[in-house]
Amino acid sequence: MEILPAALCGFLLDLLLGDPAWMPHPVVLMGRCVTALEKALRGVFPKTPAGERWAGRVLAAVLPLGTLGVSLLALGLCGMVHPALEFALSVLWSWQVLAARGLASESKHVYQALTRGTLEEARKAVGRIVGRDTGSLTEAGVARAAVETVAENFSDGVVAPMAYLLLGGAPLALCYKAVNTMDSMVGYKNERYLHFGRGAAKLDDAANYLPARLAALLLVGTAFLLGEDGKTAFRIWRRDRRNHASPNSAQTEAAMAGALGVRLAGPASYFGKRVDKPWIGGGLGEVQPRDILRADRLMLFGSALCLVLLAGARILILSTIGGNLAWR
Repeated sequence: MEILPAALCGFLLDLLLGDPAWMPHPVVLMGRCVTALEKALRGVFPKTPAGERWAGRVLAAVLPLGTLGVSLLALGLCGMVHPALEFALSVLWSWQVLAARGLASESKHVYQALTRGTLEEARKAVGRIVGRDTGSLTEAGVARAAVETVAENFSDGVVAPMAYLLLGGAPLALCYKAVNTMDSMVGYKNERYLHFGRGAAKLDDAANYLPARLAALLLVGTAFLLGEDGKTAFRIWRRDRRNHASPNSAQTEAAMAGALGVRLAGPASYFGKRVDKPWIGGGLGEVQPRDILRADRLMLFGSALCLVLLAGARILILSTIGGNLAWR
């Protein structure tokens, strides 16, 4: 399996083409599997808190392991036909697990709606990329939500899949995406998923623990390189990186808030209920529409820096094991 060349090709394809709407995407299939498995498991396990937790644990085991197994099998079968076919499939999946271009494009739509359209259009645009209620957001609230999404998804949409991609190839990266997809669908602390989604949420926390911290430090480093406020990015990251119920989400949000000199998070509404989250970057300024473009710039340059550092680490480690493995 030519992991490094496939990862490099996938990264370039993501930057150039993003996620074309016409192309079937494995995450869509994962989402359908989550829906089908949830229905089946809820019908098998008792409708009690303990029963729902066990059903959720089975889901959290079956989907990632199944994804890993199926993808390894598919690559193996392609390799039996021709190595070029295996490489092509690996490139395709390497492209599809990364989301830098898509994240920048969606957030730019929010910026354009704020600067050239109406507030209602901006609310709809940001509603495509956030999980909170957007119907009553102010202009500053819309811009803040977009910047937060860029910061958070820099970790789970770029850094984490890239790390797993360079560690174990496309199958391991797809396994990670399965974990992330489960969490986005069932990892909520509401009445329906409080118990059922706990296993997926805990697994997602574990899978993102190191990537989230790496992503935060990449944002700090990129802020220095691009002339943003790297010093404040590091200070706010150190101060506010735990200001979130998730052990991971505030890592990149804190670094981004400091780099841009703005405050993020704070009170928000989810499923009609107000959630009083602490501020990240409290004492800094309010988010402006132009800060969305600044966040995108940090995210895109940080993505390239991430690839360079992780690819370099892979080459260095494998070169000490065996020179012929270093560029694979």
